Amino acid sequence: MNEPTRPLIRLRDLKRIYTTEQLETHALDGIDLDIDDGEYVAVEGPSGCGKSTLLSVLGLLDEASGGEYRLAGVPVTDIDAEEQARLRNREIGFIFQSFNLIPEMTVRENVELPLIYRGGLTTTARRQAVDEALARVDMSARAEHRPAQLSGGQQQRAAIARALVGKPSLLLADEPTGNLDSASGERIMQLLDELHADGSTLVMVTHDPDYAARAGRRVRMKDGRIDTDGSVAA
Repeated sequence: MNEPTRPLIRLRDLKRIYTTEQLETHALDGIDLDIDDGEYVAVEGPSGCGKSTLLSVLGLLDEASGGEYRLAGVPVTDIDAEEQARLRNREIGFIFQSFNLIPEMTVRENVELPLIYRGGLTTTARRQAVDEALARVDMSARAEHRPAQLSGGQQQRAAIARALVGKPSLLLADEPTGNLDSASGERIMQLLDELHADGSTLVMVTHDPDYAARAGRRVRMKDGRIDTDGSVAA
């Protein structure tokens, strides 16, 4: 008998609570979720429902307040910040709505940054990986440009190259078309579709139901909890 496959992401009773002197906000209130390797999941819901918080916790940019998070079998909630940083650099690529490119750096330098942080690669190996990532998003001709010289769509493609360059097991996209016009947004969505078809595991937060329908699975959140979770009809 074949062993059941282990999910790439496993969340059990995951919580994120923000506390001030006057208020306690349960941004995530007991999330149970499994995501398998190779899935394409769209996370939807109204503003303030917790979807971006969920993505930040998945991406190890924010820390859970309770519950269990396992990524590729690693108990994320049980390891220290230094080990979490190593895990993030090795396993996760993050695509932000606001691109988050460093303005003083060229596209090439921005894309190379995750490899420098990870360490262990020669300059030649890093250059080859950057060249491959830029070619994948059709940005080779813009490698020496700075972000201010690029359109919004080009900046997002550069940001996707940065997310891809380390060959992560998981790509997280937080409203990747939110700052783009419709034509640029469609091009970014086509690129994400292609990356998933090539085998990437993709979790995307979006407010656009048409974009969400392109995923294989739609998870809708409400008040810090999962409201509905189901496959997209063909």
